[in-house]
Amino acid sequence: MRTSHLKPLLISLLAGLSLAACSPQFNWRDYSSPDAPFRVLFPDKPATHSREVDLDGMKVKMTMTAARIDGTMFAVGSGEAPDPDKAEAAVAAMKTALVRNIGATIKSEKTGKSSAVAGSATARASAIDIDASGVQKGVPMRLVGHFESRNKRFYQVIVMGKEKDIAQEQVDMFMSSFKLQ
Repeated sequence: MRTSHLKPLLISLLAGLSLAACSPQFNWRDYSSPDAPFRVLFPDKPATHSREVDLDGMKVKMTMTAARIDGTMFAVGSGEAPDPDKAEAAVAAMKTALVRNIGATIKSEKTGKSSAVAGSATARASAIDIDASGVQKGVPMRLVGHFESRNKRFYQVIVMGKEKDIAQEQVDMFMSSFKLQ
């Protein structure tokens, strides 16, 4: 008789464990953009939206692909400028807008620029990497961003959320997985 009481408990426990196994917090998946030449790992199934944005007077169509895990957003935005100079300006404009959005202070910033990218002497590229802290609706926030231009295309790769909820391991996984093709 004792085994008959354990059987329902064991079945319930196994069902609970199997449900938990089906929904891990971070379910990393490879994503290749149909709109821009990049690949990245998202921590969940991403959603994609496009709209026209104004980047310091330049109106462009920008596509944003993002996934949210427990309030932390992992996102890649991309667009195309009329020329490489405007793409480089878009990089700076995106960085400034996002930092202002959370009233942030940039804790670290690295910039880079190259005139020879992907084996082409005429290719142009620039990049800015930041780690910033701010406050949104009274809550401490963190923004980690990579902003890059390659010729006429520009990209923003960001992780943004409550400072206490962002694990560096997840930031590193997402940011290091971003690759231009």
